[in-house]
Amino acid sequence: MINNYKNILFALPISLVYSFINAQEKKDSIRITELKEIVTIGKRNDKAIIPFQELKGKELENINSFSVADAVRLFSGVQLKDYGGVGGMKTVNIRGMGSEHVGVFYDGIPVGNAQNGMVDLGKFSMDNLESISIYNGQKCQIFQSAKDFGSAGTIYLTTKRPVFMGNKKTNINSTYRSGSFNLINPSLVWEEKLSSVLTSSFNIEYINSDGKYKYRQKKGTWDTIAIRQNGNISALRTEAGLFGKLTNGKWNLKGYYYDSSRKIPGAVIKNSYEKYQFGKQEDRNFFMQGSLEKLFSKKYKIMINAKYAHDFTHYENIEIYKDSKWGDKFSYLINNTYKQDEFYISTAQQYSLFSFWDISISADYQYNSMKADLVNFANPIRNTELVAFATALQFTKIKLQTSLLGTFVQDRTDHKSNVMGASDKNELTPAFFFNYQPFKSNELSFHSFYKRIFRMPTFNDLYYTDIGNSNLKPEYTNQFDIGVTYNKNFTSGIVSHIGFTVDGYYNTVKDKIIAYPKGQQFRWSMRNIGKTRIRGIDMSSQVSLLLKDILFTTKVTYTYEDAQNLTSPVLNYKNQLPYIPWNSGTLLLGINYKDWNFNYSFMYTGERYNSPSNTNDNLVKAWYTHDIQLSKKLYFKTIQSRASLEINNIFNKYYDIIANYPMPGRNYKISFKFNI
Repeated sequence: MINNYKNILFALPISLVYSFINAQEKKDSIRITELKEIVTIGKRNDKAIIPFQELKGKELENINSFSVADAVRLFSGVQLKDYGGVGGMKTVNIRGMGSEHVGVFYDGIPVGNAQNGMVDLGKFSMDNLESISIYNGQKCQIFQSAKDFGSAGTIYLTTKRPVFMGNKKTNINSTYRSGSFNLINPSLVWEEKLSSVLTSSFNIEYINSDGKYKYRQKKGTWDTIAIRQNGNISALRTEAGLFGKLTNGKWNLKGYYYDSSRKIPGAVIKNSYEKYQFGKQEDRNFFMQGSLEKLFSKKYKIMINAKYAHDFTHYENIEIYKDSKWGDKFSYLINNTYKQDEFYISTAQQYSLFSFWDISISADYQYNSMKADLVNFANPIRNTELVAFATALQFTKIKLQTSLLGTFVQDRTDHKSNVMGASDKNELTPAFFFNYQPFKSNELSFHSFYKRIFRMPTFNDLYYTDIGNSNLKPEYTNQFDIGVTYNKNFTSGIVSHIGFTVDGYYNTVKDKIIAYPKGQQFRWSMRNIGKTRIRGIDMSSQVSLLLKDILFTTKVTYTYEDAQNLTSPVLNYKNQLPYIPWNSGTLLLGINYKDWNFNYSFMYTGERYNSPSNTNDNLVKAWYTHDIQLSKKLYFKTIQSRASLEINNIFNKYYDIIANYPMPGRNYKISFKFNI
């Protein structure tokens, strides 16, 4: 279906590009006044008890990021799992606790996946995003849904709310990207001012790529350069929203649809050269969500969120097996569909007892169901109720927050499947946050927090045919953090901003869910036999320099993480957890001069293992990449545009993020953006 849109969407920006190239006038003939802004990238203090990491506004435009996943990996304490290519699945792990412990929120409302508990960040575009924020523990505010209190780490994606300057009633932003892997990526954002209190936004984006790129695999005497196959993708994303203003309040309503067809490149195995790869997947995701927030008095306010989502997945593959004795090959066809439905509603209320003391109560209800055409599938239904009580105290030098979250889960299964539903779960989990500012100025602060939380077993963990275990217990985490933050802005001199944050943390995960052999050959089951301990240090520093018309911004992050497996006193005891490096870091450099912008980024991930068994055969080598971007603003009559060139992995480094899933070498991207 999405291929029908290809020609239309491809042509969207072409007329603008043609007119612009053939009718370019000198910038001096136009009167455009633009306020210069100074931005910093990284952890911000503001009034938050615990600093968080954020990229927003112009910062997102000035980094080499094709999707949300590319931007998120620039944050400290984050490990990205990327299976390669434009359409490869991309998930995030924060501070070593697992992707299932990361909550993802889209405009303040959770993005769910009851099937496997992970959100593919590659599905989200950057074009309509205002900011990306990451919090360890939880967002440090008490006026939020109960679900916001329910994860070990959270990612918040906030889309742009329409803004109209002067008497303007229409905003049109068109972007066209092309580059390596035969990439075609047009997008359009259309905003309308319907009245003084009502605005609308429509966003559409199309992606098409053959996903082919050179890679090198070297192991022992085996050394080859080949072409990555079976990585093509065609995807359409549309989004429409209404935004309204109320007296002392606001509301919004949003619809979202994602339709993709992609091949799935498998692991590269010696001498196979990807000859036998047939996997493909179709996804159709839809949701509609809304939010209402209103202040009834100086002391009392309320927020209501609601959402309905439907996810459809069709997976096909041909598994080829080789008889180890006779050498014969056998194939097995996999052809499955999965359907998920979710309904979510939340209300949050906050009351100010005194100027220094706020209290809140939040209550959520979530319904999840899943159907699949697997033999004897349980077709589970999950009802979840969450209630959170929170309080915040703010004095001159000390800030305190504490919360208590109650989670109540009931699972039911189809009686025809003969699969028993998991027992009901009722849990209370606390969190405590503390911030101390020793001086009157808020430049220097010390912070710490403790949080206990858990994650429910997913539908796959509990009910997947022949593998699931309905007796699983939740995974429990305990998080301890202590750190220091310094931020200072200067009104004179070359240095305009300087800041740094250092955090030390200690996390434990108990009753970790892992796949475990249950006796028969090639038969596995899910078990609660895991325990892990993660100790680490996150460091982040940023400096901004302003020299006449030139703005220099730099950011450096570094993470050290010792993530040990404490599951067994014999097998893999105190080994490093898979895919968690001991050392990782990033360096960002930005230079702004008038209408020119240059950005350089360096990313490093150290050695790690692809298995709980820390042997030389399972060692994954360290990797690093250098990326650059050059852009310039251009003007033509009422159109403000921007042209940019990106070169990623400029030294053509061959590397794997996931073992045997090679990443692209040097690649290019050009883009044109037009604002009307």
